[in-house]
Amino acid sequence: MTQILNQILASLNYNPQNPLLFNSSFFLFFFIVVLLLYPLLANHYRSRTWYLLLVSLFFYFKTSGLFVILLLITAAINFGFGHAIYYSKGRSAKRWWLFCSLIWNLGSLGYFKYTNFIIDTINQISGGSLPAMDIFLPIGISFFTFQTWSYTLDIYFGNLKPIHSFKDFAFFVSFFPQLVAGPIVRANYFIPQINKKLNLDKDAIARALVLIFAGLLKKGIIADYLSVNFVDRVFDNPTLFSGMENLFGVYAYALQIYCDFSGYSDIAIGLAALLGFDLPINFNSPYKAHSITDFWRRWHISLSTWLRDYLYIPLGGNRKGKVRTHLNLMTT
Repeated sequence: MTQILNQILASLNYNPQNPLLFNSSFFLFFFIVVLLLYPLLANHYRSRTWYLLLVSLFFYFKTSGLFVILLLITAAINFGFGHAIYYSKGRSAKRWWLFCSLIWNLGSLGYFKYTNFIIDTINQISGGSLPAMDIFLPIGISFFTFQTWSYTLDIYFGNLKPIHSFKDFAFFVSFFPQLVAGPIVRANYFIPQINKKLNLDKDAIARALVLIFAGLLKKGIIADYLSVNFVDRVFDNPTLFSGMENLFGVYAYALQIYCDFSGYSDIAIGLAALLGFDLPINFNSPYKAHSITDFWRRWHISLSTWLRDYLYIPLGGNRKGKVRTHLNLMTT
């Protein structure tokens, strides 16, 4: 009995060598348990939100450990910045709070993702030997950072009013199906669904299951198989392979990254649908694109539209001449 109890407690702890992933057996067990209890709360909005919020925080703890605290701090800070921007009088005060939001979001994202890249670049340019920092990258930090940042930007641009319930905002930020691999969801898309009555029919369930199985096929079979059995071998030792094999390796890598990213997105959309939430499509057959522009519109749609709406257009888009347009495109 003690051994069983210890195994249960161990399964509830975070293991950095074995983080929780969609294609793991523990996630299957985890999600089945979530679904078994869900019908009891599905149409009780507050209870449902609390339940899914706690489930999402546990999921992220199993994925990234105590960085769940960073997730909550990021949510709380941007929740406060949103109110400060909205209720401030005068453009300069609103800009100040937006600047604070920018510093926090870009600062935290840049620290975890780019500190060692910057150190390595400095060493290469200067010939120095600055030691790399021991920084663990929290899974999904890009996604929840872009989501919280878009919230403050939407309020600043007058496209959104601040959310009054921190519970709802924290749920929006941490919703586990899309937390670690997208798609990036905006507040004005997701928040209205929180208090919506759950309405799942057989067709909706069937579509959700098809998406989940398609995602598992893409990620767990095609992408992982290509990576382990072909792509990694060719890229690790290209001189051991013929020119044709190297060419096949490039095409296989293109297929691998598509199946990897779009597979996770399909799983996320399907899982969310089983819980009664709609997530935006993230990939639309990008390799069928007829141009670079068309490819950009089809690949990681939630990211490309985020960059378009919050970076490219605010910088002026294509409205200020060719030179400025090219600069805006390069910045984006």
